[in-house]
Amino acid sequence: MPDQKSPYDLPDVTGVSVAVLGGTGDQGRGLARRFALAGHEVIIGSRSAERAASAAQELGADLPVRGLDNAGAAEQGDIVIVAVPWEGHRELLVSLEDRLADKIVVDCVNPLGFDKKGPYPLPVEEGSAAQQAAAVLPRSRVVAAFHHVSAVTLLDPKVEEIDLDVLVLGEDREATDIVRALASEIPGVRGIFGGRLRNAHQVEALTANLIAVNRRYKVHAGLRITDV
Repeated sequence: MPDQKSPYDLPDVTGVSVAVLGGTGDQGRGLARRFALAGHEVIIGSRSAERAASAAQELGADLPVRGLDNAGAAEQGDIVIVAVPWEGHRELLVSLEDRLADKIVVDCVNPLGFDKKGPYPLPVEEGSAAQQAAAVLPRSRVVAAFHHVSAVTLLDPKVEEIDLDVLVLGEDREATDIVRALASEIPGVRGIFGGRLRNAHQVEALTANLIAVNRRYKVHAGLRITDV
């Protein structure tokens, strides 16, 4: 039996294009900005191609970012990140099932509710947003990642390095390794394998705890995994 590849080895993702569905929101724009700064061609997707183009322009004419409607972005990205509001998650993915076939689809949606007591995780029939994506996209390679990245930090031009580990979950080892490598393209960030999709619920739900931390301490908290 050949020696196992080290879990610290990452594939080369140079030249990989990244589409961000729901890319006009803060998290989507922030991720788009960071991947464009890393040299990736980025396509921002939105229900409105005009809004997507405007968001791309706002990120800077010197960055390799353009805007299309969600369908066009899904078709043109090598890796597709889903950063849409939870309310429209299933409907959008169902509508793009053909366009997303055979692609790595990275779901970073956090199903959360808010009331007077603060943020809390919402129940999801399939178990998590990532599992819902896998259920409605049977021909795609669904990976869960980027749940705990502060949009404020991503968009802040004064922040050059982000002190953060991104938990990456999925069933397809090659796909999770590629997404780990993509996460590590952001200076300061590490992509860490976090288990299979059945464990995505608690990762998504933990965002509620981080929001509570941020509100209490007036910070933009993230996660670091020790001893790795």
